[in-house]
Amino acid sequence: MKSTIDKATGFEKRFENINTVVFQNSTSASKAVAQEIAALIKSKQKNNESCILGLATGSSPKGLYAELVRLHKEEGLSFKNVITFNLDEYYPMEQDSINSYVRFMKELLLDQVDILPEHYNIPDGTLTKEQIAGYCADYEAKIEALGGIDLQILGIGGNGHIGFNESGSLQNSKTRLVALDHITRVAASGDFSGLSNTPRTAITLGVKKIMEAKQVILMAWGEGKSNIIQKSVEGEVTNQIPASFLQEHNNAVFVLDKEASSKLTRINRPWLVEKIVWKANLIRKAVLGLALDLQKPILMLTDADYIENGMSDLLADSGPAYDINIKIFNKLQNTITGWPGGKPNADDSNRPERAEPARKRVLLFSPHPDDDIISMGGTFMRLQEQGHEVHVAYQTSGNIAVADDEALRFASFVVDYNRKFGIKNIEAEEIYKKALSFLKNKKASEIDITEVRYIKGLIRKGEARATSHFVGLPDAQIHFMELPFYETGAIEKKPLGKDDIQITMDLIEKVKPHQIYAAGDLADPHGTHKVCLDAIFEAVKELKPKDFMKDCWVWLYRGAWQEWGIDEIEMAIPMSPDQVLFKRHGIFKHQSQKDGVVFQGSDAREFWQRAEDRNGETAQLYNQLGLAHYAAMEAFVRWKF
Repeated sequence: MKSTIDKATGFEKRFENINTVVFQNSTSASKAVAQEIAALIKSKQKNNESCILGLATGSSPKGLYAELVRLHKEEGLSFKNVITFNLDEYYPMEQDSINSYVRFMKELLLDQVDILPEHYNIPDGTLTKEQIAGYCADYEAKIEALGGIDLQILGIGGNGHIGFNESGSLQNSKTRLVALDHITRVAASGDFSGLSNTPRTAITLGVKKIMEAKQVILMAWGEGKSNIIQKSVEGEVTNQIPASFLQEHNNAVFVLDKEASSKLTRINRPWLVEKIVWKANLIRKAVLGLALDLQKPILMLTDADYIENGMSDLLADSGPAYDINIKIFNKLQNTITGWPGGKPNADDSNRPERAEPARKRVLLFSPHPDDDIISMGGTFMRLQEQGHEVHVAYQTSGNIAVADDEALRFASFVVDYNRKFGIKNIEAEEIYKKALSFLKNKKASEIDITEVRYIKGLIRKGEARATSHFVGLPDAQIHFMELPFYETGAIEKKPLGKDDIQITMDLIEKVKPHQIYAAGDLADPHGTHKVCLDAIFEAVKELKPKDFMKDCWVWLYRGAWQEWGIDEIEMAIPMSPDQVLFKRHGIFKHQSQKDGVVFQGSDAREFWQRAEDRNGETAQLYNQLGLAHYAAMEAFVRWKF
């Protein structure tokens, strides 16, 4: 069956070596893929044929499976003629483990539709090593006996893996046991409560069987996938990026959301692909990109630089180069301010923030208890020092990011404290004993009991309060929201709910802020930061008719993982060496997040090191472009509602 998804775009794609379709968001993309699958299932049913689907796991297909379940329950889509083969499974892995792909598939799809139990196939993580080779051969033989896979669904790893075919996998590789790449294990470590608990091996369908599928749809969401998508789509075919093999497939499509597509040439530098209307944002993006590519300050760019790099149209429209350079230089210079709350009694016509009111009410939202100080600690401190009424709101407890031994240590402290001061508290001792017993027998990735979660939450609450006190906030301006979507005890969270939005609205209405700061980290559309941001966006939209919201501006900062592009930054707060050090000391208040973080990510540095390096790199970019050289800078983008 020929894909219908590719009709969704009319972009010229001379840079792209594979059909690539971009949707506004992952929800609309997932629905489009679900319709593709539904059409295939129905066409097979008409011919009384089986529909052979290759399925994936991970965060990318969750929306797809939810939509397929909806189509079954609400529109009567039957899966009785469907036979599925999953790509992979961790090894070793018990089928009832919370990290088992068997459990994942059953909960999200298989147990919610009418597929026959004998019709779904998922690699078995309980085999002995001696059994694996024969099992893998049988798995492939079963696919071949059915005539091959009709439609294969894929995600993509940060290193370009498909299934668990890691970098270096050959195009003719077969189904087998593989060693997992360090990048893959680090990316998965959050699900396993740390790298040490993350499996080192997995069983995966080989590249050969994936390439033999009649149709392939690879899905990718979020800014975090943008670099590897660009390499897979526009780069050379190489076994270092297994997803690039799909360039040689005759019916493959990459289905992306806006963020995942952001590094593709037609999105990132459209002037190289087609004739465009040179709007202000594109001019800024093009000129700053040109200066950085050529390693020149903005004011040193020449007419020849523009012409030789595909920007002659811009030169003809707005040139000469000197005039364009001056405009962009001034715009970038005007983003720099030492007054994040606005400079009182000053001309604010070229400043990023308003001068009035001189003393603003500020509401700083922090998704986790340390995002405020890590991501905008220097700005946080300046706002407080410059006399604004600063409130900080910790949106979640962050309890799952505390190591078990930390929880035990604090529970033990409470018991010892009571004993030392002669305080009789049988309940405290019982809680300690219960926690000790649970943690001693806890299975890998088992959900913590309520008492342990509360202890971990209190640890992070105390650290957040200590940081706010360090900056100078009184208790009345420190708010712990504990949004319900987060409090599952597991890595997997609930969807954003009405209660989350209402709690956010209530706090905004209570503070009536002139400024809101929020984490605008879009690297993971299913991540905590994105859900917390959505809660703020929805709350602000609901409150928009209120009079006080007319004076409210929303500024977005980035998390510990990525920074705004230099062309996106609308406010940059410079920091001196002393301010950098002061911020570091604020981050150090979060002792549970030092020296072996539970959710380290793919970066081995501690959070304070990431923050300093990132802020230093932003300052270096400004200097490289010909502006003043600061020790560090924190960057913000304004969201206009």
